[in-house]
Parts: sequence; structure tokens; C-alpha cells
Amino acid sequence: MKITRLICTLLMLMALPLNATASSWNVSIDDQSGLPVLTMGGANPVSTSYGFWSANWAWAGVASNLRIQAPFSYGLTATNKALGFDLSGQIEKTSERQLTWELNLSAGRGIKPVIGGGLVFKFDLTNFRAEMGDPELLPDNRGWAWGKKEQRVEVRFEPALASVYFERGNKAELRVFFYSGSIEQGRKSYRMTMSLAGDIAIVPTQTERYGGDAPGSWPNDTLDWKNSPVDLSFLNAAEKPAGKRGFVKTLKDRLVFEDATQARFWGTNLTAYTLFNTPREAVPLAVKRLSALGFNLVRLHHHDSPWVNPNIFGMNAADTRTLDQAALDRLDWWIKCLKDEGIYVWLDLHVMRELKTPDGIYAFDEIARNGNAADLKGYNYVNRSIQSAMKAFNADYLDRVNAYTGVRYADEAAIAALLITNENDVTHHFGNSLLPDKNVPKHNAIYMAEAKRFARSHVLPIDKTWHSWEHGPSKLFLNDLEQRFNVDMIKHLRSLGFRIPIVTTSTWGANPLSSLPALTTGDLVDVHAYGGTGELEKNPLVTSNLTHWLSAGQVVGMPMSVTEWNISPFPAPDRHAIPLYVASSASHQGWDAMMQYAYAQIPLNGPGSPSNWHAYNDPALIATLPAAALLYRQGHVREASTTYVYRPSKEQLFYQATTPANSVALRTAAERGKLLIAMPKTEELPWLEESLLPSGARVISDPNQSLLAERAAGAISDSGELRRNWDKGVFSIDTPRSQAAMGWVGGERIVLPNVEINVTTRNATVAVQSLDGKLIDKSDDILISLGARAVPESGNRMPFRAEPVEGNLIVRAPKGLKLYRQGVLQEKKLIPVSYRDGRYFIRLDKSLKTYWLTLRK
Repeated sequence: MKITRLICTLLMLMALPLNATASSWNVSIDDQSGLPVLTMGGANPVSTSYGFWSANWAWAGVASNLRIQAPFSYGLTATNKALGFDLSGQIEKTSERQLTWELNLSAGRGIKPVIGGGLVFKFDLTNFRAEMGDPELLPDNRGWAWGKKEQRVEVRFEPALASVYFERGNKAELRVFFYSGSIEQGRKSYRMTMSLAGDIAIVPTQTERYGGDAPGSWPNDTLDWKNSPVDLSFLNAAEKPAGKRGFVKTLKDRLVFEDATQARFWGTNLTAYTLFNTPREAVPLAVKRLSALGFNLVRLHHHDSPWVNPNIFGMNAADTRTLDQAALDRLDWWIKCLKDEGIYVWLDLHVMRELKTPDGIYAFDEIARNGNAADLKGYNYVNRSIQSAMKAFNADYLDRVNAYTGVRYADEAAIAALLITNENDVTHHFGNSLLPDKNVPKHNAIYMAEAKRFARSHVLPIDKTWHSWEHGPSKLFLNDLEQRFNVDMIKHLRSLGFRIPIVTTSTWGANPLSSLPALTTGDLVDVHAYGGTGELEKNPLVTSNLTHWLSAGQVVGMPMSVTEWNISPFPAPDRHAIPLYVASSASHQGWDAMMQYAYAQIPLNGPGSPSNWHAYNDPALIATLPAAALLYRQGHVREASTTYVYRPSKEQLFYQATTPANSVALRTAAERGKLLIAMPKTEELPWLEESLLPSGARVISDPNQSLLAERAAGAISDSGELRRNWDKGVFSIDTPRSQAAMGWVGGERIVLPNVEINVTTRNATVAVQSLDGKLIDKSDDILISLGARAVPESGNRMPFRAEPVEGNLIVRAPKGLKLYRQGVLQEKKLIPVSYRDGRYFIRLDKSLKTYWLTLRK
């Protein structure tokens, strides 16, 4: 009976209408919370979450679960342990324009005082106020409405709510309270009705949209954690040992080696326990796998983080003044093995070091957490004793000889770059930690003195100069404060003999463009960006995706690195598409070093556990990471011939919070050509060099200027090689040596010059690439990479189950090639294939049990 019901449910899901475009207004139910999500073009005009607080605004989280009972019929269960109540609900589509939630709350006992809570609705007024106006409250605590006659959303509650209000009068956030002041023992019920008017459709949940067979039927042996399914180590063969071309250096906006060849790095991150707990004998094997997967750069990260034990300071270290010799030895071994395989190393100096009482830090008591440990971020910009401690660490960490290579680190050309401090800017994130209300009086005194000095020197209003949370004079001051720290730290590293590029910190976490000036103190600008599910569907006319955030970090005349990119939450069902999307964007934009985050943060001595930070055992990522490496490192995608330069005035850069989230110019320029950000002449910052614009650059001065038609459904790069249709959620690559399509390709017939893709798997990646440097239709060695969903077993346990890519693939290539299935141990199995009219006709089905095929002699 259960099996019959399951089959019926799957058939119903497969029959659901899935053709709602990304650029129309849609309402769906969140797969986890069971709450409504309003989307348009990949943006979220309205998002909903639970919001409950116990006494004194202490957060009281809700754990929820949604069950799909039938198309547009769902059961919801949730619990709030902190406040002692359960929630259950039934959700139904009651008409083409209406959804209802029957919500039942049950509390086993009364609790007071509490703040209470219910639901939080957030409205994207930055992008949708012009079209929709401001949301309004319905009378008598009955809910809210948003929009105009032709496009309107109303959410009504029966009976009346305990409370409904805009948070501190902010129309962008509305809170509805089921409980207020106390949790009453017993049951209470609400009906929530969402009514829609205009061009707003009710669409399936994400799970329904992906559809297909139940994961339990998918193969669970697609990937072996010890072996690479493909071998791209030939890309590193001529580079062994790393450093043979001399030191990496910058040449205008490029990274180059001393022999004048371009340095082009495709990398990943090894972090935390991977560094210190991987068995010595396993390290060379792990490094060979990294090489086979196509990596030629590895960033060593989280070496100093307190949650890693042992870390660089040893096991349960009492202080952070002494480095553990055993830990240093393990890092030396990793670096030696990486070097031998032609893989370069990126060294972070500070990530999350937690200062301790014996470290002798000035005013330690006011920044210490629980009295004995303190995060240094932000404080390092005003506290000289922290700066001294960072320099001492850098000297101990770097000014020594590798025990296995015999080379002093300052003379080691296999080290590609140094990063001074990870995700630690004072211009946007950590300036607020120094304010008068943060209970750090000694740090605040230094901060205020520096702010007053800067204000008086440049005739700026003092009361605005120290307001770190506001744009204006404060951003001038904070950039200067960060720059002075950077100059001092760089000078110290140079005194140790280091000639390689030095990076200060990264632009990350929604940093506006006003954070870029201080970063130009380093030799290159580093960027972090994390996306989410549906990156290919995000319409740049209304919202940003991760490649827009990456593009907005490229400064005129400077190389750019990306030490962290990824998407979340895990396991994002379309993560298989992201490596090739990022790699092709990086090639088109001309970025110099790309590092996926992360390969692993656990010991590489077994299959491990599923995680967003463990690419090494994830079939969905390993499916396409080698293809991305091949495309990027061999330059299959041409760099853009059209350069767009956003050239803000001083007032625009420092007095406005411009980001890809609010600038259509940045987003649309990155879709068409190469995007650069220019630095303006700034009298208050004499160290900031005014950018010299590249010849022929197209200058953008208005951040609200779109470079695409008003209702564009997609964009084509200036080279014609990259096409993204956000309405369909499909991205394609068309170059002589790489031809691919990814996203919602199921049911689409995608025709490229040498490849035709016709698959039934709804969301998938199919890539065909030349391995021998020839054009695909002339190649005797072709790699075919497939990708789709991969989900862990119940409870987030290994192994993964990998969704097969099913359908037909046609490849134009020379006669006489054979089709092989690449097994988990690189063993090859011959697969029958037909050849006619110069093309191979390949049937993709479940029996292949692999994501990798080759056509070769």
C-alpha cells in the first residue's frame, strides 16, 4: 500500500505544471518551513520566516518539517522547545489565486513573561517599491496587503492576531504575533489566507519542481573518496615542481611568473582538521587526487581557528604566542607534497585566532569572551599590542625553513600569495565593534581619537566621521584606518624577505564598493561570494547572483583572486551547475585565481560526512569540478573584448552604499562584458591612486543604468560563447573546445555546433570537452561530464545517492572513437555507441552509473 501511494504521489508530482518563468511573479511553499515565498526573476519580493522570542528578546527558534501529500497539498509540523509549544498545519491551494494555512498551536504549559512571536514577513522595497508601493496593515490586526490593483498580495488571519506591526516603523519588515507577552497553555488556531491579484502564479515547491524518481533508487557508489574519476594531472605535468617558473608576481592587472608566462590558478581550500589530522601516508595520495581533479592551487585555511583542536598552537593551547612544532611539521609536509605535484600554495596568516589572557594584549578584559579568549577582528585596527602579536605570529609562521623541502619560506616560489587577515574589514563589518555603545572604552577611545584627528585634518564633521554604520565621511576615515594597518603589516612581511603578492583582506558578506579602496593597498584584490539555489534563474534586471558579486570586486589595473566561492544551503540541488558557471564567468571576466570553498575540513582518512565544506566526497561537485578546471586553465572561454568600467565619483563611492544588490548597472554589465570598478581621485585619501581607464572602455557613471532591454529574458556575452536564459534557468557554453548546458535542461533540445543535448532529467549538467587541445569535432580524446542532484542518506549520512542523467547526447567527432564509462577507480568500461553522419549517438540512462564518459581511440 505504501509503495502504491508513493508511486501515485511521484506520478502526480511529475505531472505538475513547471513552466512558470523566473521573470514572472510566483508564490510557492518553502520545503522546510512550510511558509510562503514570493519570487520574481530569482529575487524574493517577500520572504517569510518564523520569529519567536522568550524574555528579553532571547531568540527562540522553530524546527519545522513539510510533507508533500499531493500536488499543492502539504502537511506541516513544527516545534519550539524554548517556548514549549508545537505547531501543526494543513496547507492547500484552494483556488488558482489563493492558498490557505490551517495552523494549530498547542502549548503544554503556560510561560510568562515572554516577548512572543509568530511570523516575520520581509519585503524587498529596494527593488520593488516602485512597482508595488509600500505594504499596508489590514484593520483590526487581521494581516497585511501589498501592491496595487493590477498586482496585489493580501495575507489575512482569522481570528485577529495578538499583534501585527512594522518593526520600528520599517515598512520592509512586518511581524505578526500569535503569542504576545505570554504562552497560554492549551490550543489556539489561526487560518492564514494568501490571496493574489494580477500576474502572480502559485507554483510547486522546489522538491515538486525537481520531481523524478525517489532518491532511494539512485546509485550510491558513483564516487570513491580516494580516487579521481578522471585524470587531469597532465595539466600540472610541465609545472612540477611548483615554483619552477619563478615567483608569482603582479604585472598590471595580471598574475605572472618570473619567466613572464601567465599564472592562471584553479584551486580549492584545505582547512582545519584536514591539515592536522590527515595521516601522513594519506597526504601524498590526497594531493595526487587533487592534481587529477585539475587543481593547481590550494589555500591552507582555518589553521589558527579555536574550533580546530589541535590547531597551529597545539592541543588545548593556553596561549597563542607559541606555535606547535608538530603542527608546523604537518603543514610543511602538505606544502612539500603539493609542490611535488605542481600545485601552488596560498597561505592565510590570520583566520580566526582567538587571543588568550597570557598573550599580554592591551585592554584584553574588555574584548574577552567568557573572560579568557578574544576574537581580534576589528580591534586589530586600533590596538597596537594586537598588531604586534600578529607580526610575531607571522614571523614565527613564515621566517623558517620547510623541514622537507629545505627551502626557507621567503625563498619558496611554490607559495603563490599571502593573505594578512581573513574576512576582517573595518570599513563595513567590524567598524561597529569599536563604537561607544559596545562596552570597549579603551578601544573606543583610540577609535574616537583617530576619527577626530582625521575629521580635523580634512575639515569633515566629527559626528559623521565616527558613525561607522553610515555612509559618508566615516567611509573615508575607515578606509584610511584600514589602509594604515595594511601598510604596516605589508612592510613587516617584506622585511622578512617575501617577494610574492600580499593580499590584505577580502571583500565579502555584502560589502559595498566603498570597502574596495583599502584593499588596493595589497597587490591584488580578493573576493568571497556565496550564492544559493537557482543562481542561473536570477534575473539581473531585478536581483544579483554570486557572479555579479564577484565581478564587482575587480578594480581597474589590479589582478583579482577569489579565495572562496560556493552556494548554500547544503545540499543545494543544482550545485552541480555552479563549477562550470563560475569557471566560464572567471575566464570571461579575466580573473586570475579561483578557489572553491572547500575541498575538506576533516581528516582525509575515510569517506567522511556530507557537508557544504567537503567537496571531496560529493558526487554533485566532483561531477563538474574537473570540467571547470579544464575549461578555466586551458582558456576555453575567451576573455571579454568589451570592458565596462563603473567610474563613481568620490561622493558616489563613499557616500552611497552601492552593491550588486542595488545596482542594475553592475549586474547587467557583468552579463555582457568585463566589469571593472574605477577608483576616483580622493583628496582625503592621498594614497588612493585614481584609476587610469583601459583604452576603449565603456564608462558607466549611473549605478541604475541597465545595459539590457527592460524585459530581457536572457543575455549573451560579447563573445557569443556564453548564454544565460534566466526565464528558463538554462546556461550554455559554446566554444571550440568546451560545449555544455546546465540548469533546467530537461525537455529542452539544446543544439550547439558539435553537441546536441536532449535529456529528460529536469535539472542537469551535460558538458563535452576536448582533452587533447583540438577542436571537439577534430579531437581524438573527449571528456563527457554529467551532473545532477546528489543527496545524502537520511540523517545527513554517507553515502550520497546520485541522480542519473537520462536522455540522449549527440557528439560530432572523428570516426573510430570508442565510448568508455569512467569508473570510480578510473577503470574503463566499453559502452556500445552508434556512429553515423560524423556523429556519435549516446544513450544516457541509469545503467551507466557514472557522471563521466570518454570518447577516445
